Amino acid sequence: MAETTPSAHPHIFLGEGHEQNERRTWVVIALCSAMMVAEIAGGLMFGSIALVADGLHMSTHASALLLAALAYRYARRHVDDQRFSFGTGKLGDLAGFTSAIVLAMIALLIGYEAVARFFAPVPIRFAEAIPIAVLGLIVNVASVVLLSGGGHRHDHGHSHHHDHDDVHASHAHDSAHDRAHHRAHRDNNMRAAIVHVLADAAVSVLVIVGLTLARLLGWNWMDPAVGLIGAVVIAAWAYTLIRDTGAVLLDMNPDRGMAERMRAIIETDGDRLIDFHLWRLGPGHLAAIVSVETRRQRGPDYYQSQLRRFRALSHVTVEVQHQ
Repeated sequence: MAETTPSAHPHIFLGEGHEQNERRTWVVIALCSAMMVAEIAGGLMFGSIALVADGLHMSTHASALLLAALAYRYARRHVDDQRFSFGTGKLGDLAGFTSAIVLAMIALLIGYEAVARFFAPVPIRFAEAIPIAVLGLIVNVASVVLLSGGGHRHDHGHSHHHDHDDVHASHAHDSAHDRAHHRAHRDNNMRAAIVHVLADAAVSVLVIVGLTLARLLGWNWMDPAVGLIGAVVIAAWAYTLIRDTGAVLLDMNPDRGMAERMRAIIETDGDRLIDFHLWRLGPGHLAAIVSVETRRQRGPDYYQSQLRRFRALSHVTVEVQHQ
């Protein structure tokens, strides 16, 4: 006969600072939108196609941030919606995954344009292009500072979620665990927003360098060359985001070391773990389903108490089968 633990608690698995991150994102959207309008209006007034083009580029930047902001708002407003079996904590990962796909497409477009310019160079208006790139860099740096909360981001889901349950582990093991712990707690929605801004900033830096060298040394090939480098960098960031957010969406085991320690604790007295699942519910929140076979008179509460040392576990279901 099997015994299971009841499930009668709320399923709220949003990350720490969820509302603060939402407000920061809206502030940056306002900044980017104001910059976009100013560039497009200025370009039309002064006949600058480059200024209009950069303004339109800023609109794609604002759109990506809008996706992040709407994900924060939807997750917060539907946090108690019973239709979501495990809450809305993973909505940020879905938004981050979508943002990463858009970022990959942008990398492809930049790469295509760069290669095309190697074979068919276009005249460069340095006096216009360099100041625009500098202005774009300033806006992007300001956006990163705003999104990161003044440079003091701590990607922890909850201040008490520190899984220091194995004090005798080796340094190498602790290092791997720390990396998994960080992955479990980071906010992939905010991470995707920051990567979008950083990608734009990196391109701005490369463009400034490329245009300056082209103007001073006559190396016009530097403009498409730095564009190609920028495309590769953005593609690499997009790949990392797709890999990490995709793993969350597919419920991959977020911390194999933790899973092995959980198994070792449950099987200490000869009990047998016959089914086990560990996955992420949201930033700083992990869930586990544990099925144990035992010869002893133990109920689910015993194993729940054994697993309380793993403080990253926000939702645990235990099934006990007696032999």
